[in-house]
Amino acid sequence: MAGKGKENIHTGHRQRAKSEFTANGLNGLPDHKVLELILFYSIPQGDVNPLAHRLIDHFGSLVGVFHATYDQLLKVQGVGPATAVLLQLIPAASARYLQQSASFEGQIVSSWQLRELLQPYFFGQRDELAYLVCMDGKGKLLAVKKLGEGIVDTVNITARKVLEEALACNASRVVLAHNHVSGVAVWSPEDVRTTLRLKDLLDATGIALVDHLIFAGDDMVSMQESGLFRGQGRENMP
Repeated sequence: MAGKGKENIHTGHRQRAKSEFTANGLNGLPDHKVLELILFYSIPQGDVNPLAHRLIDHFGSLVGVFHATYDQLLKVQGVGPATAVLLQLIPAASARYLQQSASFEGQIVSSWQLRELLQPYFFGQRDELAYLVCMDGKGKLLAVKKLGEGIVDTVNITARKVLEEALACNASRVVLAHNHVSGVAVWSPEDVRTTLRLKDLLDATGIALVDHLIFAGDDMVSMQESGLFRGQGRENMP
């Protein structure tokens, strides 16, 4: 009977937590309470509050939990395969939602439109990724193509891959974009060298490289807006 009473307490807590979320969303809920709600669906019985705290303590924040790999999650006491998969599924599904909800029917005329379009592609990513935005001569979006993926700071953008993807889309204008998982949205000397070489190559084929955007968390920097596409910076390149 004692065990049954304990189960009823947890059942009541779960229902109260779900009702609170239904009424108010996540407003005002601390990270561990958000995790508790999630854990209800991978651990159907018992008190998940200690595990929620353990995950936050181990990874530092809710973001840290969602950035953890499957193997890293399994090393936390109380995390089984179902929980590890669920915790990885949530940011992946969120990124898919953001990608599909970003709709551009007309022209892309500003870096802020590009930011809205591309940020979902880098959402929750632990590795560096590179993408190519392909547009027609009027700036209408044709496609977003993945160019490469690598571990921290090792993604390699090859001229051949960029040219192949641009030509395959029959693009007249393209934009490069990649992320810095270090959290600092500042280009490296190699970023600049690679970009300017690609710009020269694409110019020779009649395709305009409009910009190269670098994302880091919620930040984004534009090489074009920083003057690098108007010639500034070439003379100072290492």
